[in-house]
Amino acid sequence: MFARYLTRGVKAGIVAGLVAAVFVALIANPLVAVAEELGHDGHAIGDDDHAAGGEHDGAGHGSAGDHDAAGASDGGESAMSAATTNAISILSGLLWGVLLGGLLFGIGYFFLEPMIPGTGATKQALLGVGGFVTVSGAPWLVLPPQPPGVESTLPTDIQMLGYAGMMVAGALVCLCSALTYDRLERDYGKRIAGVVAVVPFSLLLIPVVLVPETTGASAIPGELAAGLLGTVVFGQLLLWSVLAATQYHLEQRSERGVDEEFLTGGSESAVTAD
Repeated sequence: MFARYLTRGVKAGIVAGLVAAVFVALIANPLVAVAEELGHDGHAIGDDDHAAGGEHDGAGHGSAGDHDAAGASDGGESAMSAATTNAISILSGLLWGVLLGGLLFGIGYFFLEPMIPGTGATKQALLGVGGFVTVSGAPWLVLPPQPPGVESTLPTDIQMLGYAGMMVAGALVCLCSALTYDRLERDYGKRIAGVVAVVPFSLLLIPVVLVPETTGASAIPGELAAGLLGTVVFGQLLLWSVLAATQYHLEQRSERGVDEEFLTGGSESAVTAD
């Protein structure tokens, strides 16, 4: 039984990781590249224009060929850099999906299933919401994702400690919400239990009030920065949605008696046929 849960979780993680990785490679990475270029140009224009202008004036004529060669070289390096970045994104996205699928939708779901409210797809959807809140949503309240070139005002070790602490807080709040619903649903019904179960999430706002501003100034336009933030959030929502949907699909197939080839290798079908 445990092996089946783990197998389904890993399978769901593979699918979700690939989908999220393709999204990052095709949409997120190009936006980040544009933001990095704008941020770099913003600093370079202010600091290096006068020096660059003096050098060009002194060089005089005959520099067009050098610029063309440099442009071709930069273009080739940029293409290779983009390909490498996309390859790393796809591989890391796949590994991240497998990790989340195996840990949360495999091992976690095996132990947490009885206390998750609802039936059928509702359980996987709520588990996906809980995973998003724990891994991303709660930490982002204190340490939101930032565009390229923006440095946090906090030291790196404090950031890591704060992120881990908010992950723990997010997990505890989700657990508290599930237990609250389970306790109240028996006596007051699903509607009241559902409303009250949302209340524990308000506890996550306490660190937001207590922690000071942690972000610096950005050199890129505000619209692009907002687009990058939206892309990051959407990418995470996509990852958790595909995880939940794939997990539900695999569970339905298992309940309908369809053999899971990854686990059985077709041996059960052969035995049944005999």
